[in-house]
Amino acid sequence: MKPAAKKTTIVLAILGALVATIGVSCRATVENRDPTGETFPSVAGESLDGDSVALPLAEPSVLLVGYVQKAQFDADRWLIGLLQATPKARIFEVPAAAGMIPRLISGTIDAGMRSGIPSEDWASVVTLYGSSADAVVEFTGNEKPRNMRVFLLDADGKVVWFHDRGFSASKLLELGEVADGLDHGPRP
Repeated sequence: MKPAAKKTTIVLAILGALVATIGVSCRATVENRDPTGETFPSVAGESLDGDSVALPLAEPSVLLVGYVQKAQFDADRWLIGLLQATPKARIFEVPAAAGMIPRLISGTIDAGMRSGIPSEDWASVVTLYGSSADAVVEFTGNEKPRNMRVFLLDADGKVVWFHDRGFSASKLLELGEVADGLDHGPRP
């Protein structure tokens, strides 16, 4: 092996080890918890259509929070059910990419999501990075990351319903009943 190629290989190996170490350290496991009755943390993200979005909203909303790409299977089941059940609440899918590495490659992550989601749905996908994603992880825990964290928030941002054990048709019906019973006030 030529000296330049050997040096490049060593540099790449060191960078790879550094990225792997940072990635592992950024994925500390936080014990799951049920935040029902608490106020959702004030966080900011960007929708896939490029708009800044502050959560929670000042209206009832359902947030489907996911921590890993493999949670999409669970998200899709919840989304199909929610769109059929039509609860009286806005629905958002909220990928929460905690840690430094996702923040550094956020453009690539968002572009990948845009390529797999029709543009008419981009406004309802709000991605959280950095401290916003970290705040949500601390709020719910990230054990069993393939399960979506499903929140129903009232107009004050209080969690009035929560589920994190995977899609359940009976829980979907329960969520719909609770959402329909909320005070919705004047809609914009």
